[in-house]
Amino acid sequence: MPLTIRPIEPRDEARWRVLWDGYTRFYEREPAEPITLHTWARLHDAASPVRGIVAEQDGVVIGLAHCIVHESTSTLTPVCYLQDLFVDPTLRAAGVGKALIDALLVEAHAQGWSRLYWATNETNYRARGLYDKYTPHSGFLRYSLSTAGT
Repeated sequence: MPLTIRPIEPRDEARWRVLWDGYTRFYEREPAEPITLHTWARLHDAASPVRGIVAEQDGVVIGLAHCIVHESTSTLTPVCYLQDLFVDPTLRAAGVGKALIDALLVEAHAQGWSRLYWATNETNYRARGLYDKYTPHSGFLRYSLSTAGT
């Protein structure tokens, strides 16, 4: 079954919502409709720095990746933050996550982005097993202060 990686499209919304809700719950949050609607809208807004790709197999979206392309004070060209990566739990360990990251790396080279980077929970061992194949852990710790309700 060939795997296709492509930009997210409006026709993907129903399946994207299933995966998005799964991703949200994986990180121990409940899906919130205002955030879901806002995220979906940004994924289709050409003026937004938020971009999305999906992995599709046999006409079914089985994985998603969202990233944010932004400027950096330490580079001359933009960098890309892979914010969300999620694969249907029944189809994991089959190379879908790797294919999504590889597609972003191809895009990074094509667009001249300086860096592709991401973060994950330290206990997300399955994902870390994949990520460690790309690069060693940076050694940086992430700190996050919530300043709003959501």
